Amino acid sequence: MSRDDVHKVRAFEHPGQGRKRAKATPKGRQVDPVAAHEIEALLADRPRRRDLLIEYLHLIQDKYHQISAAHLAALADEMKLSFAEVFETATFYAHFDIVKEGEPDIAPLTVRVCDSLTCAMLGGEQLLKDLQNRAGPGIRVVRAPCVGRCDTAPAAEVGHNFVDHATVTNVLAAANNGDTHVHLPPYVDYDAYVAGGGYQLLARLRSGELPRENLLKALDDASLRGLGGAGFPTGRKWRAVLGEPGPRLMAVNGDEGEPGTFKDRYYLETDPHRFLEGMLIGAHVVEAPEVYIYIRDEYPACRDILAREIAKLPPGGPTLHLRRGAGAYICGEESSLLESIEGKRGLPRHKPPYPFQVGLFGLPTLINNIETLWWVRDVVEKGADWWKSHGRNERHGLRSFSVSGRVKDPGVKLAPAGITLRELIDEFCGGMADGHTLQAYLPGGASGGILPASMDDIPLDFGTLEKYGCFIGSAAVVVLSQADDVRDAALNLMKFFEDESCGQCTPCRAGTEKAALLMQQPVWNKELLDQLSQAMRDASICGLGQAASNPLTSVIKYFPDGFRPQQAAE
Repeated sequence: MSRDDVHKVRAFEHPGQGRKRAKATPKGRQVDPVAAHEIEALLADRPRRRDLLIEYLHLIQDKYHQISAAHLAALADEMKLSFAEVFETATFYAHFDIVKEGEPDIAPLTVRVCDSLTCAMLGGEQLLKDLQNRAGPGIRVVRAPCVGRCDTAPAAEVGHNFVDHATVTNVLAAANNGDTHVHLPPYVDYDAYVAGGGYQLLARLRSGELPRENLLKALDDASLRGLGGAGFPTGRKWRAVLGEPGPRLMAVNGDEGEPGTFKDRYYLETDPHRFLEGMLIGAHVVEAPEVYIYIRDEYPACRDILAREIAKLPPGGPTLHLRRGAGAYICGEESSLLESIEGKRGLPRHKPPYPFQVGLFGLPTLINNIETLWWVRDVVEKGADWWKSHGRNERHGLRSFSVSGRVKDPGVKLAPAGITLRELIDEFCGGMADGHTLQAYLPGGASGGILPASMDDIPLDFGTLEKYGCFIGSAAVVVLSQADDVRDAALNLMKFFEDESCGQCTPCRAGTEKAALLMQQPVWNKELLDQLSQAMRDASICGLGQAASNPLTSVIKYFPDGFRPQQAAE
C-alpha cells in the first residue's frame, strides 16, 4: 500500500483528520419553495390521502402540461410521501409527462395519433409521420396506443379533443384554432332517463318491494355474464361478495383499453344512467357504502358526462368516487385496477386471495365492467326469457360487438349471441368496404387471436372459439382484407403488448419484447416462437402475458405462409 493510500484509509477511519468536514445539509431531495407554493395552491383544501395521488398528478399535468421534478418533490412533501413513491407512480403511467432536472420543457400542446391495429390499417402511421413533419412550434406529436375510437379510424387527440377520421388538415386545424377541449355528444340525461321509467327498479329494491334474492335469481336465470372479457356469471359474483364479512366496497372497471374495443364508451356517451342504475343496484345488493368508478383517461367525454349526471342523483345511497386512469392498459386487469385506485402503480396482484375476498383497501370488493351493469335493468325488468329469446346457433342473449376495419359501416352492433362473422358483416355492417374481400378477422380484440376468412361461420360467443385457440373476450371484431398483411397485424398487436406490459414478471416483460424482435425477421423461427409463446402462457402473472401470444400462434397455425397485401380495387 502506498503512502497516499494509507492517508486515504486514515482519513476515512477518522473523518476529522486529514480532510475538512463537509458542511451539514438536510438529507434527501430539497423542496423548491415556489413549487411547494404552487402545489399547495393546486391541492387547496383537498384531503392529502395516498389513494388520491394519481388524481393530484392529473391536476399538475392539466395545469402545467407536464410534471417537473420540482413539482414531484413538492407533491411528495405535501402528501408526506417519499419522493420515490411519487416518482415510481408518476413514471408508470404514459399520460404523465415527467420532465427531469435539466431537461427542456415539453411543448404546451400534445397531439396523440393512435397507432393500434385499425388505425394503422387505415393510415395512422403515415398520418403520424406527416404531422410530425408539419406541426409548428409549441406542438408535440406522439404515437398513442388504442384510444377506443376504432370505428372512426384513424383517430387523433388534440389536447383533450378527439378528431375522428383524422387527416393532417383537420388535426392541424384543431391545433391551430385552439380546439383542444372535450366535446360532449348528445345523450340521455337524468330527467329524460327518469321520464322513461329509470330508477324505478332501484327504488323497488331499496324499498324492499323487490327482494334482493329475486333480483339475484333473475340474473342467474338469464345467465348474464361479465362482458368485460372474462365472462364470469354476474349473479354468482354478487353472491360471492355478499358472502364475505363486511364492510364491502364496489369498483367499476371502465378502463376499456383492448385494441378494437369501444362499446363501453358508446354506452356511457349515449345512455349513462342505465349504467349508473345498474351500478347502484349492485352496490345495494352487496351492501357497499362506497363505489369507485374508474374511467380510462382516453375517455374524457365519458368522465365529464358522469360527473355532470352523478351530481343530479338524489341524496342517499352509496358515496360515489369518480377516478381517472392515466394511460395504462394493464389497469383493465381487475387487481391492477384496484392498485391504481389506491394511488399506486398498476401492478397485478398474485391470486389468491381474490378481489371478492381481499380487494380495494383490503376489503371484499365487487368489480364489474360498464356494459355488464348497463344490462342489469333490462335483464331484471324484462326477464330472463326476454334475454334468452335472443341468440343464434344454440346460443342465448345479446352481444355488443365493436366492429372496425374493412367494413362499410363500423361501430357498436347489438347482435344475437352466436352470430357468425359473415352474418355480422352482411346484416349489421353493410357488407365489406368497397373493393375489399374478407381475408382474416380478430373475433375478440387484440388478445383474442386471428382467424382466416374460411372460418367465418363459427358462432361468436363465450366457449365457441377456445378450441381454435381464440376467444370472444370483449367482442371486439377487427376485419382484415386483401389490403392487409396478417403478419404485420400480429406484429402490431405484439408491439402493443410489449409497450403495455407492466414489467412485473419476466415471462411477459421479456417475452413480448423478444417475440416482437423475432416477428420482425423476414422468416419466422416458428419453433422458437412457439416455445416462447408457451412460456408466456404458463408463467405470466396475469392475462396480458398469458394471452399476448394468441395472435402470433394463430398466424403460425392458420397462415403458415402469411398473406401479403394486395391493392384493393378502386
